[in-house]
Amino acid sequence: MSESLITVLPVVLRPDPGRTVIRPFLPSDPPGFETPGHPRAERIARRVLELDEAELREELDRVRLSLDERHRDVPALLLRRFAEMANQLPGAAHATEAHRMLIGAYFSAEYSFESAALFNPSIVEHPDLSGTEDGATRFILSLRGIGEGHLSSVTFRTGTWAADGSVAVDPPSPTSVAPIVAPSGTDDVFELDCGGSREPSETVLFPVVPSQSRGIEDLRLTPLTMPDGHSTYVGTFTAVGDRGVQQQMLQTDDFATFRMRPVTGDLAAAKGMALFPRQIGGRHFAIGRQDNENLWLFASDDLFAWTGGQKLIEPRYPWEFVQMGNCGSPLEIEEGWLLLTHGVGVVRNYCMGAALLDKDDPSKVLGRTPLPILEPGPQDRDGYVPNVVYSCGALVRGRTMLLPYGIADDYTGFGTVSIDALLDAMESPA
Repeated sequence: MSESLITVLPVVLRPDPGRTVIRPFLPSDPPGFETPGHPRAERIARRVLELDEAELREELDRVRLSLDERHRDVPALLLRRFAEMANQLPGAAHATEAHRMLIGAYFSAEYSFESAALFNPSIVEHPDLSGTEDGATRFILSLRGIGEGHLSSVTFRTGTWAADGSVAVDPPSPTSVAPIVAPSGTDDVFELDCGGSREPSETVLFPVVPSQSRGIEDLRLTPLTMPDGHSTYVGTFTAVGDRGVQQQMLQTDDFATFRMRPVTGDLAAAKGMALFPRQIGGRHFAIGRQDNENLWLFASDDLFAWTGGQKLIEPRYPWEFVQMGNCGSPLEIEEGWLLLTHGVGVVRNYCMGAALLDKDDPSKVLGRTPLPILEPGPQDRDGYVPNVVYSCGALVRGRTMLLPYGIADDYTGFGTVSIDALLDAMESPA
């Protein structure tokens, strides 16, 4: 690696087990131990309804003492959870508000969503730039948090990239809020209402449908200009469920409401999809790696349906001999599309590189970095998964790139890269 390419910044984000969100909890009976006509949820609710007034108030006080310190509007949250369960609890139809609240608490769990890891960031310019100093850039960072059971969720941070090149990430709120989930009327399309969050760091997006039951991984956010000129943010992510992986998308204008839906076609059952931030020649474009070895280029008239594709870049250098992938959406610069890549090499080391694609025809590769621009150093090797540096997206301002990156699938660091130096380090494709 050329040491001159990346300037590592003194900013590190580490997982915090104290950050929790309240999520649904629904115990069930193991096979062979069911009680016909009386499912476990109904039995739990019945026990709550049998509490006398003193016991009920004592348990509610205990719940409030536990949750009020880290969560807002706990009574409303617990009542909403009861309402979600009501059709499974016929005996609780005439329960008092106190009973409903306590029943809601029994079907809720406090979940430490980033207790094990906080990594694989992507970054976009903040939609609200009011109050930003001249020359500075406000940003929103998405991160993959891992908590109990190796379950991945998406969390956010805000920060400022100052005019002098320094980076400051705002301290996260002590409160984390789960979204209110509602079907949109179309199969597998869900609306997520995060209006209870007062700022982006309070929002936690955890699995909400069976296709995500084992996690939401590696959100690649990008600003996207739609054909009608409307600007929005779209993120591709990997949903992991009982039936394997599925590529899905998240779309938002304001980071307060989100729409979540699956991708169809040849990219649907793959990892690592990344969208171009605008159409080219009237079509959407994306980078994929559905063969788990090479980088592919896709074009589509439909943002959510991707078929065909053509091989774009194959492993060429020793640090990418095992496989290649992208490290976020392509970034538009004067010379073309700057595509951050990752390569897997010896001893399963994950390193980062870059390629330059033609602006009008991204199937043309204009240059590639023969050496990694970032690789695991001695200080970065230890973590949840050793020997990994990885990103899900960067931000360009002028001739400088701000690169947040995950380290050892554990925590997050930041660096800056000169665009001119990066292009000078590339060589033409063979």
